[in-house]
Amino acid sequence: QVQLVESGGGSVQSGGSLRLSCAASGVTYINYCMAWLRQAPGKAPEGVASLGNNGRIRYADSVKGRFTISRDNAKRTLYLQMNSLKPEDTAMYYCAAMFSWYPYPYDYCSGSWSPGYNYWGQGTQVTVSS
Repeated sequence: QVQLVESGGGSVQSGGSLRLSCAASGVTYINYCMAWLRQAPGKAPEGVASLGNNGRIRYADSVKGRFTISRDNAKRTLYLQMNSLKPEDTAMYYCAAMFSWYPYPYDYCSGSWSPGYNYWGQGTQVTVSS
């Protein structure tokens, strides 16, 4: 059974940094799409960054140049390095994933924020104060 466990959230001041982690367990598939999404109170969920095992990466315009998504394949852990944090980055951050024995099409992961993720973490809160 696949499980995603996030960690690394917290409270920081504007301009600070945090690194989120998402450890995946129970995964036997070699192809993946993984992403970070967030939801602020009273707002709709939004995609932050996504990564496919073919190396394609997508960032939301609001985080480009400040956030970096990466994955340690040996540890099966997805990361989100967040620098120059702003109060508007305050949200619950979720790790999402989908896995397959077969390769995803080239832009399948990066072409949509909702490609069909079927595994979700419990969320980790990020709060940025001004």
